[in-house]
Amino acid sequence: MDEGQFFDVLRQGLWVAVITSVPILSVALVAGLVVGLFQALTSIQEMTLTFVPKLMAIVVIYWLSMGFMTQTLVSYFQTRIIPMIAGF
Repeated sequence: MDEGQFFDVLRQGLWVAVITSVPILSVALVAGLVVGLFQALTSIQEMTLTFVPKLMAIVVIYWLSMGFMTQTLVSYFQTRIIPMIAGF
């Protein structure tokens, strides 16, 4: 394997990591903003109020997007990593 192939596989692996993490990170961002806005408007500064809704939103989105994440990772491994290991 030459240097170009290595960097191409690495670049594609990083892109797969970004694509699979976007749903969870975007929901965490939106939930944090909504809870922060709610806390600023009501002057409630409870620590569990920031943690629990964000955790619940992340768990729900993870459950909903688990199939997409699994399919993306399996596809990457089947098309790039396994042929590289097998020497094809």
